[in-house]
Amino acid sequence: MTKLEEYYNKFNEEKRLDSRHGQVEFRVSMKYIQKYLDRAAARLDDAAALNGSQNKKNAVRILDIGAGTGRYSVALAEQGYDVTAVELVRYNLGILKKKASTVCAMQGNAMNLKKLSDESFDITLLFGPMYHLFGFADKNRALGEAKRVTKKNGVILVAYCMNEYSVITYGFKERHILECMEQGRFTEDFKTIPDSDALYDYMRIEDIDALNEAQGLERIQIISPDGAANYMRPFLNRLSDEEFEQFVQYQMSVCERADLIGAGAHTVDILKKP
Repeated sequence: MTKLEEYYNKFNEEKRLDSRHGQVEFRVSMKYIQKYLDRAAARLDDAAALNGSQNKKNAVRILDIGAGTGRYSVALAEQGYDVTAVELVRYNLGILKKKASTVCAMQGNAMNLKKLSDESFDITLLFGPMYHLFGFADKNRALGEAKRVTKKNGVILVAYCMNEYSVITYGFKERHILECMEQGRFTEDFKTIPDSDALYDYMRIEDIDALNEAQGLERIQIISPDGAANYMRPFLNRLSDEEFEQFVQYQMSVCERADLIGAGAHTVDILKKP
């Protein structure tokens, strides 16, 4: 069993996703997933009209790489989409399979999707693996596999953990900054350097740009799905339901702002395969 599998066997992913900060991330991300699903469905409908036939949205094929316990896969399948989910951790995969029989769920590694054919999916989600892959080479392999299995003119949504969240939260908020600097875990300009026991890798926008360039992928837009939510978890929990709904609407309204991208815990990079 790998360190990652041991971690997720103990980590309550369901609880995180149901938390208020998890709800912000999920709802904002789903807004953009739905946006590009609607566009994909419209393209299929146009093609069907030209062929004199009808096409339903279940003809849109979605791949969820690193699907975890199926938060996105199950929700999308329940809307009637054709969803395939790939998950590395057997424990998470077991939970996913219990939730939805309509999701085609399989165990697999984001860097080697050998069970999946080229250009098979209209929309590909790569939401978990980039958190746990270290170094340019492995991330590039995973992004390359996502590109390979996505149709031409298809859309790939890729999530990353962001560097400044790690520095601000672990370094300053939790007061590890001096030991991190002494141990060489941050560079002089505060870029994280993962140690051998690390489970998460953290990115800056320039790191993400380099991956896109290597794969020849075109950015459509990039968003911050959670913004300040992870920094203010206890404060979110104190909000009334009505106040919390206003925070969600706030994040939806500012998630595309360039001056806020990279400051949150996550970004979602939305890419087009030429």
